[in-house]
Amino acid sequence: MLQSKFSNYSLECGTDEAGRGCLAGPVTAAAVILPDGFELPLLNDSKQLSEKVRLKLQSIIEQKATSFSVTHLEPKIIDEINILNASIKAMQECIFNLFPLPEYIIVDGNRFKSINAIPFSTIIKGDCKYMSIAAASVLAKTYRDDYMSTIHEEFPMYNWKKNKGYPTKEHREAIRKYGVTKYHRMTFRLLPEQLKFSLAELQVDNTINLK
Repeated sequence: MLQSKFSNYSLECGTDEAGRGCLAGPVTAAAVILPDGFELPLLNDSKQLSEKVRLKLQSIIEQKATSFSVTHLEPKIIDEINILNASIKAMQECIFNLFPLPEYIIVDGNRFKSINAIPFSTIIKGDCKYMSIAAASVLAKTYRDDYMSTIHEEFPMYNWKKNKGYPTKEHREAIRKYGVTKYHRMTFRLLPEQLKFSLAELQVDNTINLK
């Protein structure tokens, strides 16, 4: 059963990200402050939930949360500062956009950097332990999935509507066949035999053939 609070602060925020291991699309973070007494029995780590349940929970979280925020950081930023720093930056931006600002932050994982000197704790598998982190996990996942479904319409050959940009066999075969897009992360290993690509080769409006 998920716990409601980690600290004794009234305004405690949970934050999490989605899409860290993807080859394409943004890393998306969410931050959530839940009211005292909040209960949502189905709430859990978003990876443990079906899409139908996640969407149902998203609606409830948005209605009931004291405050929530979601941020997408694009592949260009990921390539510039690396995925770890981009994930932290996305979570920081979410927290900064909350109103009111939290008095304490709990973060899924083991790495974070303080924002506005607000105290924080990192919690391994926090999305399976605390309600606010689980709620952030749900929002990050649903918002990112929706984003990937939108850009799927621009480049349907990669089937991002289904694979969400993760390194599936289907996705990598499409990269091999069609090249890469402005949504691909050029510093990631897009193909098993590939070491890296030069950012200078990136064409914003077209795919790049890797053959």
